[in-house]
Amino acid sequence: MTNLYKTKKVIMNKNEIAITVKRLAGEIIERNHGAKDLVIIGIRTRGVFLAERLAAEIKKVSPKVIPLGILDITLYRDDFTSLSEMPLVKETRIPFHIEDKNIILVDDVLFTGRTIRAALDEIIDFGRPKSIQLAILVDRGHRELPIQADFVGKIFKTAKAEMISVNFKEIDQQDQVTLNEQVSV
Repeated sequence: MTNLYKTKKVIMNKNEIAITVKRLAGEIIERNHGAKDLVIIGIRTRGVFLAERLAAEIKKVSPKVIPLGILDITLYRDDFTSLSEMPLVKETRIPFHIEDKNIILVDDVLFTGRTIRAALDEIIDFGRPKSIQLAILVDRGHRELPIQADFVGKIFKTAKAEMISVNFKEIDQQDQVTLNEQVSV
């Protein structure tokens, strides 16, 4: 028996995503009193696209160019050995110093907190930032670790058997967030 997911409902359309990204960017600038010492790091895969959009929105209101990094947490996962015999590891790219910087760590969905824990471990291997703040598009609950986002686009409580899928046009040809339910085949 294989578990698959089917779309139950769309919880954010492209306009709602755009409005949410703009709001999150404004909250980031406000809480950090501008863009000084600010860097953005997106977690692969969809966290990177959200990070790029946040950086573009911040650029509209701040003359400072925000450095943008990409994090692949594959080797830092606590379930690394159970992923597959040959997990696909992609590039982590942080082409700037993070010491004394305020890092905005970006991911699409916050669920158990394990992805964020892995990301924090990897970031610390690059140095000691002034702060790390978490920005996410959707918080679906069900934390297994004491991790809380600083900037949340939408809170949408789910059942454990449900799944939230974020689609970005850069990789999925459309912008939308869906709630999906598990079906047995």
